[in-house]
Amino acid sequence: MVIQPHLQDMNDTIVSTKYWHQLDDGRLQCDLCPRHCHLKEGQRGLCYVRQRLDDEVKLVSYGRSSGFCVDPIEKKPLNHFYPGSAVLSFGTAGCNLACKFCQNWDMSKSREMDTLADSASPQQLAQTAKQMDCHSIAYTYNDPVIFLEYAVDVAKACQQQNIKNVAVTAGYIDPEPRVDFFQVMDAANVDLKAFTDDFYYKICGGHLAPVLETIEYIKRETDCWLELTTLLIPGENDSTRELNEMTSWVVDKLGPDVPMHFTAFHPDWKMQDITPTPLSTLTRARKIAIENGVHYAYTGNVHDSNGSSTWCHSCGELLIEREWYALGHWGLNEQGSCEHCGEKLPGHFEATPGSFGARRIPVRVGVSA
Repeated sequence: MVIQPHLQDMNDTIVSTKYWHQLDDGRLQCDLCPRHCHLKEGQRGLCYVRQRLDDEVKLVSYGRSSGFCVDPIEKKPLNHFYPGSAVLSFGTAGCNLACKFCQNWDMSKSREMDTLADSASPQQLAQTAKQMDCHSIAYTYNDPVIFLEYAVDVAKACQQQNIKNVAVTAGYIDPEPRVDFFQVMDAANVDLKAFTDDFYYKICGGHLAPVLETIEYIKRETDCWLELTTLLIPGENDSTRELNEMTSWVVDKLGPDVPMHFTAFHPDWKMQDITPTPLSTLTRARKIAIENGVHYAYTGNVHDSNGSSTWCHSCGELLIEREWYALGHWGLNEQGSCEHCGEKLPGHFEATPGSFGARRIPVRVGVSA
């Protein structure tokens, strides 16, 4: 499917932002995320898409994307948000973290505007999601907080079409923009990369505390459905001690019903000398989480039907069977409760599961810019 874009020229891709202030030395500080980049005229922040122009900090990638694709919602991953439904996914270029293991480095680390070859207005994206029978739209591939103004406008257009909004994010964002961003999101999967500040600083170029603050904010202050994902890297963030601390924090601060996903690392970008994560590590992490009180813990990026399926924490019956991204047995009644014992499954469910399956459908929303 190809739909002609509303954007007509490059000027339409540059918009003013409000998250900045001027310093005493004349530089502008970007206040979008905890990096707080200090910018002279013409300079870009580490994220690459926010730039000082005409004595303002502007978003220079508005309305442009590195590509669009219809995915199963389970790929985000979200296991408790309309299972089996289709989601229109897209991202831009750049990122405000510098993870050495980035699995989407060709987009998130891009410094070429040519990466953003597709253009689409918020209204077009909402219309395309509806035409493709997508239940939701996902802001993903790179972190959507860096293109917040575009994401928020798309989210508002989707709300008018009854399309849900899903953020796939590392949660590295300041308090004021955090409110503006998550108030228009219906679900979020936050990438909790590790549970030590040392890992965040040395491997990601950031800090742990702001991420934990974002996660707590989403859970306590919004109606946004929350799930967490941790990519387990052998020898870096997979120790039993760290997993115990992380999962105990989740239960203590967020409650037992926030799903946790433990996914397998594969060598990429600047960490190609580390071996892939064995299934045994993911299984151990899932076991630790459950022992510490997490009701719904999952393994991902591996073939493990037991670990990727949803089980009733009350009676142990199979509720949602998963083979990769395809659904099998469905053990929920029309009220979203266990058919066996009646225990309510936390999340958002319809009376019957979606049937999109494990397909992946690339979509061209617009033409080359």
